[in-house]
Amino acid sequence: MRFIKFPDTLYKDCPQYVPALHIDQVHTLTKCASLLYCKHKMWLVLDGSKVVGRICAIINPRYNERYGTKRVRFGWFDCINDIEVARLLIGTAEKWAREQGMTEIHGPLYYNTLGKQGMLVEGYENIPPFNCLYNFPYYNDLLTALGFEKECDWVQYKMVANHGVPDKARRVAKLVEERYNLHFGNLDELRKDKKLVHKFFRVYSDSFSETVYNFIPFTDEEIEEEARLSRRFISDKVSCVVLDEHDEIVAFGVSFPSISKALQKARGHLFPFGWYYLMKALKDFETTDLMINGAVPEWQNKGVSAVYYKEMADKAAKIGNRWAISNPQVESNSAVNIWNSYEHEPFMRRRCYIKKIGD
Repeated sequence: MRFIKFPDTLYKDCPQYVPALHIDQVHTLTKCASLLYCKHKMWLVLDGSKVVGRICAIINPRYNERYGTKRVRFGWFDCINDIEVARLLIGTAEKWAREQGMTEIHGPLYYNTLGKQGMLVEGYENIPPFNCLYNFPYYNDLLTALGFEKECDWVQYKMVANHGVPDKARRVAKLVEERYNLHFGNLDELRKDKKLVHKFFRVYSDSFSETVYNFIPFTDEEIEEEARLSRRFISDKVSCVVLDEHDEIVAFGVSFPSISKALQKARGHLFPFGWYYLMKALKDFETTDLMINGAVPEWQNKGVSAVYYKEMADKAAKIGNRWAISNPQVESNSAVNIWNSYEHEPFMRRRCYIKKIGD
């Protein structure tokens, strides 16, 4: 719990920081499905009895096998603005990694691509979506001083959500729907079917396995866990799923109402009032977080993206959704160009750092 609670103290005067629920962090660090194959170790740095830094080192063998690397990833990196504290944290993680045969360290990353990752380098004035990291600017200075270099950047945008899609996109969507006999499923009904929700996340994993940087396909256990956790949040009001004439999943767009300010009020606790703040936030659609969207592999490059973007835009206008925050996308991914079709502005930029630690 000292490991989990340290950021609450470090960021107590920061109006942008969004604390994670402590109960979720306990599960993530001790029981989550990814730990069935990942190896991890955690450390705290103490100044007397006071915690001044923390880090978690993770070895994902499925990632290393898929990409032919020997990398350790670090996450849950937080520390005071002190190079010696940072050096002790990173150095300890590197020492353990070398003992495990690793030759590179990169991060901040999660076990897989489902969790928080990427150190904030731009957009410090903004409150991040609940599934994204926030950090002080000096974190980047500390890592750079310790020999880390940029591996990749993820970008996020803030869009005007209720202006609809361009007429051309609307015409393309109509043509694609008619050509392939597509229709929309009702997510409020579909989420009650556990098998279909499980299938949705399998499709999601398959859809991004070859297109998302550093992506690691999910195990059945990870899919089951994510499906169980997400079912309660998925709403047909802000999301859509496109089906073919056989009711098979073609494409999807999933958004959540922003719960960041509710989590700030909860301060890491569901009780006594955290649950109330969260339930209230889930009914407020002024700002939504765009979580995942895409098409199954065999439907990619057929124009179906226009179908779900049009549907999502129409729903946004209907429920009074004013702003939408995109999920982090690697800057080299051409998919980020989709936001040029909307009135948008840069929101946040995140960075994965990398460093060689041995041969």
